Order: sequence, then structure tokens, then C-alpha cells
Amino acid sequence: MQQTLKTTVEFTGVGLHSGQSARMILRPAAAGQGVMFRRRDVIGADALIPARWNTVRQSPLCTLLENTAGVSVSTVEHIMAALAGCGVHNAMIDIDGPEVPILDGSAAEFVRGIMAHGLRPVGHPVSAIKVLRPVEVRRGNAWARLEPAEVMQIDFHIDFDDAAIGAQSKRLTMANGTFVRELCDSRTFCRKADVDAMRENGLALGGTFENAVVVDGARVLSPGGLRHHDEPVRHKMLDALGDLALAGAPLLARYTGFRAGHAVTNDLLHALFSTPGAYRRVTCDARAAARLPGAGLRDSEIPAVA
Repeated sequence: MQQTLKTTVEFTGVGLHSGQSARMILRPAAAGQGVMFRRRDVIGADALIPARWNTVRQSPLCTLLENTAGVSVSTVEHIMAALAGCGVHNAMIDIDGPEVPILDGSAAEFVRGIMAHGLRPVGHPVSAIKVLRPVEVRRGNAWARLEPAEVMQIDFHIDFDDAAIGAQSKRLTMANGTFVRELCDSRTFCRKADVDAMRENGLALGGTFENAVVVDGARVLSPGGLRHHDEPVRHKMLDALGDLALAGAPLLARYTGFRAGHAVTNDLLHALFSTPGAYRRVTCDARAAARLPGAGLRDSEIPAVA
């Protein structure tokens, strides 16, 4: 069955790039609505922003959604990953600022808040998007691909010059609580030189060593170091799940990303939905629904860091 939140869940914090504080409230929503953002600080314009692949205005640093009235909300990838990874299919997200709070740089606090308040079924079966043939997109040396699979899988590869990151690869089947156990506590990461350059250009104003993994060559500058030896590639997988959630329904597919960022994954969704015969919408039977991300999730699977 489709699920929504049992009650409201509230988060407050600053945006990573804007540095602006925002209050964000997740609210229950009816079956079939999907996920919607609502800018409570916007007066005199349409404040509703569907969390869909075709409302993305591509940005190099995050995933930004914008409606036809030009009202936007940015850095949605972590909350979208948390909702998808916890099996939330419908939610209204009220926010009183232009950017989702970064919190600790991962999705762990969102997951803990969602799970602490609980979910409820809304009486309609879950529909999914079944990929029927491979679809691939490329941008320079980055690429991403969707291929047919019975359950959602993510296979990701990164390669950075910085010795603290280097080349990392990881593959996971995203059934049940995998996202929560393996990915949700992995934080966004960046190089110190990039942080310095962004701040000179008025970006990353809310970034600190506490809400991002900052590296400088072979050194990890953030207190406590890495939460996982391969935390960077795990975070890239977290981002990918959040960006793929903008398909509007769970994907039955294998996603492979090589140096892929938000724009490449969004290009991939555009390619999927514009390629005849590449996908089919299906209604999940009990067996298929039991293998979706978040199905059967237990509180004990949430990492202690959350």
C-alpha cells in the first residue's frame, strides 16, 4: 500500500548554500498526490512546487525545483532520499525559506524524524516505474544508465585526485531498509579549495566542518573524520536515490553512475521518459511491494549517529 506520514514532522536549520535559516514541516498527504513542496513565505504567487523530474532547474551544486511561477526550493535531494528510503509515497512539505535545511549534511536526521513519528497506509496500491530497456546519458567524462531489474539497485563509481577520497565504488540493492542501514548517515563532501572558492562567490554560506566532510589532499578536516571508509561514494548514492525519487514513483531498475552528479541523473530521467518503450507503469503486488525501499523498516536499523 502507498504510505504517508502518520503526523507532522518538523525540522529547522540553515541551508548549505544560502546560509538562510528555514523551518520545514512534513505533513501527511492523500494517496496519489506524491511529494509536494509549499513555500509558506511566498505571497501573491503560486507557492506549490511538485517534486518531479520536470520541475528541476539544473544547478551544479544541488537539486533545485522551480514551478511555472518561478518559485523555487533548493537542495531537496537529502529529504527526497529520506522519504524514498523510508517508503513515504505522499507528503506535503511546508518550508518558509528557499532552501531545505542541511542539518548534519546527510539524511540521517530526516530518517530519524520520519521513523519516530511513524507512517500509515492510505489504502491504494503502490505503482512503480519498471524500466524495460537500457537508457544512458553522458556529460563529458560523467555518465549514468538505467537498466531493467526486478528491484531498485544503485551502482556508483567516483574518482577524485584527493587522496582522502580517491577512487571508490559501491553497489547495493535498495530493498527494504538498505538505504537507512547503509547510506542515510553519509554526509555531503567537498574539497577545502572548492569551499574557499564558493564562499568568495557567495556560495556555501551555511557550510561548516560539522555539516560536510571537508578534505584537503590526504587530510579529512572535519572533526571525527569519516563515518565510513567509503563515505563519499555512499553519499553519492544517497544523492542519486533522492534525485531518482523525482521520477514520481519507485523505479524498478538498476542505476549505474560514473562521476555522475545531480544534472546527469536528471538528464537520465528526461531520457527515460522521452524514450518510447523504455518503461512501463506497473502496480506492485504484495511480493514486489515488500522489496521496495523502506518496506518493513525497523527503528533498530537507523544508524546510531542519527
